[in-house]
Amino acid sequence: MKYIIDNITNSNFIEFGDFINPYETKAEHINTNTTKSYFDLANIEILGEDKKVRLNLFEAKKREFPLMIDMLEKHPLSSQVFLPLGKDPFFVIVCPASSKPDLNNLKIFKIENGNGVNFKPEIWHFPLISINDAKFITVDKKHADNNLDIYNFTDQEKFSFNG
Repeated sequence: MKYIIDNITNSNFIEFGDFINPYETKAEHINTNTTKSYFDLANIEILGEDKKVRLNLFEAKKREFPLMIDMLEKHPLSSQVFLPLGKDPFFVIVCPASSKPDLNNLKIFKIENGNGVNFKPEIWHFPLISINDAKFITVDKKHADNNLDIYNFTDQEKFSFNG
């Protein structure tokens, strides 16, 4: 499979969710000017009867390249935020929402400078691809039962990603 790594922007990622770039968001000074706040950075969506949200810390290990891309996953009942605690870069591999991933519409984005992403519910994506050992804040549905679908690639669909 031939792929291109796109530089992520709000407009080219909107189909998949939110590009979280606090540095392009107007900050407000709060708490008697002791705090700079960047409000409403992502549209958190929780579907189903239980609307509870969880805030998580992931300690991601540096991925080794080439990396075999052999599956995608999606979360039908919630969006999912990935926001690094530092400026560590990472990749996201995504396909539009559908019952089965359309690999002809697979996109790869590199996220840098402490920016993050929020996948919409139903967006197919490969698990976190961190370029360094890094910590990430994630936000998703608290009770995640039935909130994970996995599509395993056929041998013909698998590809090696060089990062």
